[in-house]
Amino acid sequence: MTIGNLASKKEERKSRKSKAIVDEKAPLLPKRQDAAAAEFDEFNGASFTGAVFNLSTTIVGAGIMALPATMKVLGLGLGIAMIIFMAFLTQASIDLLLRFSRAGKSSSYGGLMGDSFGKYGKILLQICVMINNIGVLIVYMIIIGDVLSGTSSSGVHHSGVLEGWFGDQWWNGRTVVLTVTTLCIFAPLACFKRIDSLRFTSALSVALAVVFLVITVGIAIIKLISGGVMMPRLLPDVTDLTSFLKLFTVVPVLVTAYICHYNVHSIDNELEDSTQIKGVVQTSLALCSTVYIMTSFFGFLLFGDGTLDDVLANYDTNLGIPYSSLLNDAVRVSYAAHLMLVFPIVFFPLRLNLDGLLFPSSRPLVLDNLRFALVSIGLIAVIFLGANCIPSIWDAFQFTGATAAVCLGFIFPAAITLRDQHNIATKKDKILALFMIVLAVFSNLVAIYSDAYALIKKNSSPRE
Repeated sequence: MTIGNLASKKEERKSRKSKAIVDEKAPLLPKRQDAAAAEFDEFNGASFTGAVFNLSTTIVGAGIMALPATMKVLGLGLGIAMIIFMAFLTQASIDLLLRFSRAGKSSSYGGLMGDSFGKYGKILLQICVMINNIGVLIVYMIIIGDVLSGTSSSGVHHSGVLEGWFGDQWWNGRTVVLTVTTLCIFAPLACFKRIDSLRFTSALSVALAVVFLVITVGIAIIKLISGGVMMPRLLPDVTDLTSFLKLFTVVPVLVTAYICHYNVHSIDNELEDSTQIKGVVQTSLALCSTVYIMTSFFGFLLFGDGTLDDVLANYDTNLGIPYSSLLNDAVRVSYAAHLMLVFPIVFFPLRLNLDGLLFPSSRPLVLDNLRFALVSIGLIAVIFLGANCIPSIWDAFQFTGATAAVCLGFIFPAAITLRDQHNIATKKDKILALFMIVLAVFSNLVAIYSDAYALIKKNSSPRE
């Protein structure tokens, strides 16, 4: 259920307010009702800028913090090349989704999967969105907890901002901090029923990400000029089969960093002029790729092989420049605030998909306040518990990236193209679809095998 289906049905106009939505099968989109019409008739459609901010916020979430760690595995040259490659592949997969959605008059990702593969295809899509988004939101909470309350890695404790300011207190522990953040920030922002209502928080979140990036770049340049850092590796360090297989473990992280497919239809449905959606996608991907490349380059330049899975945790040491402590806190606080504002953008499609899965025949979620509240509270509780039980963002990225994210980003769009329900796929489209499936399946199988092998070896080594 999305708000897009509540748009007015006046004909022959480009305005999203007047575009008819005819895909009644999509479980994510509420059917037109008079009460809904009265409530949303005054909405004239989202602007291009607002759509870019919302889609960019969907993309630039927690993935940016794990990307410097992928440079540690791939090396700077291969790592940046992979970021650019994944951006182009993501754009190609979204273009396929939009083209087949137009052909089948589907106004949601779920509706498109239902059009191509029936009820079970739609259900599978909803489950994957739930797995991916719950995993991503758990990662957001973990990072916020790491930044504010601290984290430990390889026996070394990295102090959080609050711990550094006030010392070790009961009220700045991870559980208390995440509880307050959930009740005072996440819960209120999760109450919005239309994604365009989040455009201002999305703009602020992008600005905060830029603040983080500018400070990081400034620190790295100052240290580079003063000779405080060395040029990092450009290529991976491959010495044996194990180190070669480890290269594939970064694929799920790179996939997760660009996953935004579940929000494209929601944003498209609310655009004032739906022909702008392709430009929205291209602009957002260009913006996010630039941020990703600069963050990866300068983050890895600063910390080298000491880069942690969550690079924000590196910002608790003396950087060797004036006002180091102040800059460390500014970097960490700005990005923690960014993630707090990204949370509702990713939560929005998660709630709609869960409701569509559990209550496919009920009236639209936006018209049932009790159901809206119960679904929201239940999901936030699950995410909160997950964030307090999963120790590392790398673990969460590996799981969601190797499963649901790769399905949402590449396997499902490719499968829809190969199915070609409306006979619009070209030979080039089908070759691209086959390439996406083979690349996604092979890379993630190798990544899962490499992770399992490393875990078994780690557990067996003390007994040897």
